Amino acid sequence: MFSSVRSFGVSGIGGYPVAVEVYISNGLPAFEVVGLPDAAVKESRERVRAAIKNNGYDFPVSRMTVNLAPADTKKAGTVYDLPILIGILSASGELKQPEPDCAFIGELSLTGQVRPVSGALPMALAALRAGVKRFFVPADNAAEAAFAQGIEVYPVEDVAQLVRHLKKESLLEPAQAPSLESLAGHQPDFADVKGQENVKRALEIAAAGGHNILIVGPPGAGKSMMAKRLPGILPDMSREESIRCTEIYSVAGLTGRKNPVVAQRPFRSPHHTVSAAGLAGGGTIPRPGEISLAHNGVLFLDELPEFRADVLEVLRQPLEDGEVTVSRVSGSVTFPSRFMLVCAMNPCRCGWYGHPSGRCRCTPQDVRRYHSRISGPLLDRIDLIVEVPALEYEELRRKRPAESSAEIKKRVNAAREIQRRRTGDSTPNAYLGPKELREYCALSGESEALLKQAFDALGLSARSYDRILRVARTIADLDGGGDIGPAHIAEAIQYRTYDFHGE
Repeated sequence: MFSSVRSFGVSGIGGYPVAVEVYISNGLPAFEVVGLPDAAVKESRERVRAAIKNNGYDFPVSRMTVNLAPADTKKAGTVYDLPILIGILSASGELKQPEPDCAFIGELSLTGQVRPVSGALPMALAALRAGVKRFFVPADNAAEAAFAQGIEVYPVEDVAQLVRHLKKESLLEPAQAPSLESLAGHQPDFADVKGQENVKRALEIAAAGGHNILIVGPPGAGKSMMAKRLPGILPDMSREESIRCTEIYSVAGLTGRKNPVVAQRPFRSPHHTVSAAGLAGGGTIPRPGEISLAHNGVLFLDELPEFRADVLEVLRQPLEDGEVTVSRVSGSVTFPSRFMLVCAMNPCRCGWYGHPSGRCRCTPQDVRRYHSRISGPLLDRIDLIVEVPALEYEELRRKRPAESSAEIKKRVNAAREIQRRRTGDSTPNAYLGPKELREYCALSGESEALLKQAFDALGLSARSYDRILRVARTIADLDGGGDIGPAHIAEAIQYRTYDFHGE
């Protein structure tokens, strides 16, 4: 007696088809799972056995072989519990063979409850590509899987409910895909931030062009507060961006019934004790790290010099390429990681260097030592560096609210729309290539002379030169999208004049 049930697995953040083949033959009772299963897959034997018996079905007292094809690909996790159970019931005659356009995923409890699994959306998208019409998933994963659209997703609470549906005794209702608008929650508002207009301006430029930014200032000046409000002025996520982010979060196990889809720009703020693997991703079976979880959003590194040097250097390649490749013995996986890097740091170890109160006791050597924890190549990849002054008493007691995030977002959206019309896609200015720089960032003689003077005086690298052009292009876009003028170049240059030498 033979049965084959369609299922899916996850590799990286992509799904792939798996055929669960069950063969029941005469011989001494045995239950073998083959096809490169890991420990969690092998343990499915006991979960499936208990679930079948506890739901009143006969467990075959025969030799049973379950093959997970393709057999040369390592299978991991508990996702195959439900298809194995359906395969056994079909092979033993308890159920009819499922239709070829049906597929199943889900973990089982010993009583037959169907528990959620990671990677539901990537597997639903793979099922859609593979021609599956009906996809049976745990109820907690149903809304997430339904976001794939184009496929009927059935939420399954327990084995008995699924069997009644397959026998057409009591049919399940397909799940509805959630809307991004219904999932959007409240975000912190710039209206709460008093003063710091220069920093708000820099953050607006960063948001308009997708630029990386470093904020330097004393403790309590509002660095973290403003960084947390940055996602609120970024353009709303498109459905494609939401799908990509949700795939990453789903594989990382960060989605569920209450948060099935990533509907807002991610904001990730790892602690400075994070490891290089925690930032870039890793594990025996590679999983996405913080830089991938920040894809299409913001990665905020507070107290930047406190991060280990090897952790910070991990950022260099993803900042350039927009992706990170994690290599392990089991293979290499590439995760998307196009994010805005927002960093915050104190001007010195105690935090008060240069403050008018004179409370800082750090020597210039101490300041240089503190700043030297950040490598030149990493600083070269940061587009804007802005100082945050300590707030004066009059600014703190001001009752009038500041400009709201909604108002700032209108200008950001207008600038992004100019960029979209210019390039024909949604690529922000921060990712303009050499060809686009020549085409869209042509300078007048006065602007060229100003930039040359800054290049020589500041000792800029070729990468810094390109980044100044990109920032100037964004400033011009916020001004209406005309040609880059001397004022735009001057403002872009001032965001690279911070003194990292403590002199």
